[in-house]
Amino acid sequence: MVAITLPDGSVRSFDGAVSGAEVAAAIGPRLAKDALAVKLDGSLKDLATPIEADARIEIVTRGHPDALGLLRHDCAHVLAEAVQELYPGTQVTFGPATETGFYYDFARAQPFSTEDLEKIERRMGEIVDRDEAIVREVWDRAAAIRHFDEGGEKYKAEHIETMAQDAVITIYRQGNWLDLCLGPHLPSTGRLGHAFKLLKVSGAYWRGDSRNEQLQRITGTCWESEKQLKAHLRMLEEAAKRDHRRLGRDMGLFHQQEAAAGSVFWHPKGWTLYRTLETYMRARLEAADYVEVKTPQLIDRALWEASGHWEKFREHMFTAEADEHKVLALKPMNCPAHVQIFRQGITSYRDLPLRMAEFGCCHRNEPSGALHGLMRVRAFTQDDAHIFCTEDQISSETVSFCALLQSIYRDLGFDEVTVKFSDRPATRAGSDETWDKAEGALREAVEEAGLDYTLNPGEGAFYGPKLEFVLRDAIGREWQCGTLQVDFVLPERLDASYIGEDGEKHRPVMLHRAILGSFERFLAILIEQFAGRFPLWLAPVQIVVATITSDADDYALKVRDAFTEAGLRCETDLRNEKINYKVREHSLAKVPVIAVVGRREAEDGKVALRRLGGKTQEFLALGEAVTRVQAESTPPTGA
Repeated sequence: MVAITLPDGSVRSFDGAVSGAEVAAAIGPRLAKDALAVKLDGSLKDLATPIEADARIEIVTRGHPDALGLLRHDCAHVLAEAVQELYPGTQVTFGPATETGFYYDFARAQPFSTEDLEKIERRMGEIVDRDEAIVREVWDRAAAIRHFDEGGEKYKAEHIETMAQDAVITIYRQGNWLDLCLGPHLPSTGRLGHAFKLLKVSGAYWRGDSRNEQLQRITGTCWESEKQLKAHLRMLEEAAKRDHRRLGRDMGLFHQQEAAAGSVFWHPKGWTLYRTLETYMRARLEAADYVEVKTPQLIDRALWEASGHWEKFREHMFTAEADEHKVLALKPMNCPAHVQIFRQGITSYRDLPLRMAEFGCCHRNEPSGALHGLMRVRAFTQDDAHIFCTEDQISSETVSFCALLQSIYRDLGFDEVTVKFSDRPATRAGSDETWDKAEGALREAVEEAGLDYTLNPGEGAFYGPKLEFVLRDAIGREWQCGTLQVDFVLPERLDASYIGEDGEKHRPVMLHRAILGSFERFLAILIEQFAGRFPLWLAPVQIVVATITSDADDYALKVRDAFTEAGLRCETDLRNEKINYKVREHSLAKVPVIAVVGRREAEDGKVALRRLGGKTQEFLALGEAVTRVQAESTPPTGA
């Protein structure tokens, strides 16, 4: 007898081995029809997998947390089958599911076109309608290599050759088409449905290595329902309108060019935006009792070796030779440098916690193919800080930091924040005992802060566990920005100590924390969050004084001076153009307020205020207008 325990706690008994499909059928015909896979004692398996011993199972249907990844993986297989049916001789490589869909990398001499994508998508629909059975097969290693070699699939054959000798070689047969895959998969292509869309073709490299052959990557999106697909496509359309690269160009904020790939040329308006955010952050940190420091850009590799970063991040570090015996590295992060400041002089327990902040410029050697506007750069500034504290202070400092972070996010327009708890990675520094202590302290602290969190297994930093703070933006996208990491390792490796109440030396705990993450990436998120329509306090140009006729020019300059003296970022538009043209142009530039002046306004000492997106204007005396706009432009304080 095999006893099957279902999620509701009920038990069903079967005479012998039973499959997930048979369990679903025993429960009811509707479940049998809707079943996609089975979760067997916590592991996702094909519905056909035999269950030979007592087990706990879940029947996976649409809506189950594991369903979407399964559908997307199958969609990649259907894509590959469609491509090879339509374009014989095309080789397949890898095709995984992603956070929003799937992709498959192909080796083909001729580039895919937009018309090809439409043709491939239609064939994918036909394959779904054919409802081809998907069957798992276990092959002999040599037979599998021979099959793919003889079929001209050199990438698949090469991949099998690199697998461990005792690896189980599984092939999934989909109608007459097959692929090397670990699975699991749907029982047939018909279960996939039609809620998918091919999006683009891009370049990729075999195994992600730029030294290898270039491939063509077809990317698509896949969802559980047509309704979800349409919502996602609408979101993509909105995201394209908000693309920070386009808005950055249209608003004159910044540009990038090949001569400094991965770096940013900030234009005057963009740099004003940058400095405004920096000034706001500095004020919030000072109010929270942080001290600000500045550390060198170039640091001897010996320090990076001592900290452990050289071993972990060497490939991402830019280096320079000072002489034949000394190698310097551009810092990719600020942590070891802050420890050096902490180590100067004797620190007492009475000096802790010490909250040390730096807007530190860092460099990382990102692959050129990974660079993406301000989102992924090689030169960036972290809003970095390290809190040196005692073990007893971990909880209180975590609670204070979480409150500060949430307040800042609210000020910047983000109300939805989720938290992930990332525990020890496979490769790490420090003993298991140290990690047990660090993870326990962080878990206790985040619970004391009253924050719900989800576990993100194995994604901690190499020196300690971390919290990751994820923002949801105006169109539903999620961005991981802030972090808090508990580190017992780095103070030990770099010999940081303080004098305790007992007069003896003790190691401080080091809390690595960031709120924005990097100014460049966070500004990209802000540009897209507000679609360039920044709140008044943050806007690079807060108000433009635009004339209706040239005989109001002198008064326009007087109005500009009044706004400027009140601390507002104000410009004038005295061009010989119609006022409607000026208003339209400044609206496209996302200027929050336009003060329109003509002969009548000059005679009466008034201005006509027009708000971005508004259809009416408000006539105010100049002094009242200045007072009102000044009050509206005050930066938030988190109060």
